[in-house]
Amino acid sequence: MTFQFSIPTDQGETNFELTPGSSIIFVGANGSGKTRLAVHIEQALGLKAHRISSHRALALNPDVAKISEEKALKGLRTGSPTERAGLDYRDGHRWGNKAAVQLLNDFEYLIQALFAEQSNTSLITYQRNKPGATKTDEPFQYTKFDTLIEIWHRLLPDRKLHVTGDDILVSLPRSTQKYKASDMSDGERAIFYLIGQTLVADEKSVLIVDEPELHIHRAIMSKLWDELEAVRSDCALVFITHDLEFAASRVAQKFVIKKYRSTPQWTIEEVPKETGFSEELTTLILGSRKPILFVEGGPNSLDMAIYRCCYPKWTVVPRGSCSEVIHSVVTMRKNAALTRVTCSGIIDADDYDEDDARHFAKLGIKILPVSEIENVILLPKVSRAIAKIEGHKNNEIKNVLARLSDAVFESVNSPEKIEEVVIRYCRRRIDRLLKKIDLSEEKSIDELKDGILTQTYALDIEAIAQHATDQIKQAINEKDMPKLLAHYDNKELFALAASNLKQCRVNAFKSWLTRILRNNKTPGISKAILSVLPKIQAK
Repeated sequence: MTFQFSIPTDQGETNFELTPGSSIIFVGANGSGKTRLAVHIEQALGLKAHRISSHRALALNPDVAKISEEKALKGLRTGSPTERAGLDYRDGHRWGNKAAVQLLNDFEYLIQALFAEQSNTSLITYQRNKPGATKTDEPFQYTKFDTLIEIWHRLLPDRKLHVTGDDILVSLPRSTQKYKASDMSDGERAIFYLIGQTLVADEKSVLIVDEPELHIHRAIMSKLWDELEAVRSDCALVFITHDLEFAASRVAQKFVIKKYRSTPQWTIEEVPKETGFSEELTTLILGSRKPILFVEGGPNSLDMAIYRCCYPKWTVVPRGSCSEVIHSVVTMRKNAALTRVTCSGIIDADDYDEDDARHFAKLGIKILPVSEIENVILLPKVSRAIAKIEGHKNNEIKNVLARLSDAVFESVNSPEKIEEVVIRYCRRRIDRLLKKIDLSEEKSIDELKDGILTQTYALDIEAIAQHATDQIKQAINEKDMPKLLAHYDNKELFALAASNLKQCRVNAFKSWLTRILRNNKTPGISKAILSVLPKIQAK
């Protein structure tokens, strides 16, 4: 059995196919027509589709009037509990003739369906086991409430669900006090709702979930859908989301919605499995409408604030190490025909020479003027801009910068401190040289031995260390801040900027800088930072 539907795209009608137990994920930014795509798929699949809108009311009321299971399921699927309600009712009754924007308010039908199914199942069990009943080999039949409770407790072990014949209550572990289901948190109600909707979906149908991440804590998102996909292996699932982490975590066909036209028409691209990137990063790249800027480091708030403020036309993607940045830029440029997105990279200074700089420039990679991006704050142009923002003028600014300079050079001017930096420098240079060793032409063990000895002969550790030491000492003697920061990779210097420029602790200084760079209410600082960073243009 397969479920098939087509979507009008800029490449013509594009066909999609699902089998029971499989999933498709569509990822798109705001304004990319995600909800309208969900509506289109629902209409294409008819009553075999059950769509859960992102605009959904989560008012859980166990006291709702109890009706028959058939009527409750009719109401849930078509919006009307009447016997004749069918596909022609769904658009008007369930969606109020506004399928893309109507607030879905079907929690009552869901509760009614669950209570009615529990009542019918309990009656069947009673009939089989009442005195005088003929014994059968029929297996014990669990209710959908039973399954819902089991999944709930695995996801939320600190909340116990209690379901009676006509009520739903919640308690904390080791507590006799219970509270009404109507008093659940948004997250608890959302989890209850999604489990319930999945359990009562028609057999061998397609569940279309718009924004499955809504109100659900990221820590249990994947686990929730692992549970639901397992319990409804007879169904297929279509997820429509803007949550990249969720999309990357699922085993599914994955597509990026890049553009929407009201005709309707979508621009949709499949997320390729073999592009040299993680699925999450590939999804981000294909879904981005801006060029991609790969940088070193992680998602540190200040680092990202600096890059995003100074390169607002780029999507900034942190890639950890220098080698990862280089790999990402090279890989993406090789896939230029696939992504059609420009990319560049920025790496830390790390004492690259002019030959290195020319090589990286050919790859589309620029080099920072400092060994740590946050230490750009200590460069005189940037420090001066911060001093001005703090209200200092003329000679006061000179005095502030002089105090900062004295503090920095005093803190680094010791054999122990210099040696720490030199050792890290040597490690990087050794690692860099070892990665360049090429033994592909050697055809015997002796040739391999000779080749490795010849190529590692250039590893003169003492000369490398002496060069780094000389550069740092020269910067200290000349009190040359830019030269020092190009070689000195120590985040401790940033704390000196905090105490001398703003008289505060380092965390408070970081928070202040992050805030003003994000809202750009002090353009003098962002302009000063931009003036010392590499100039990059999207081609």
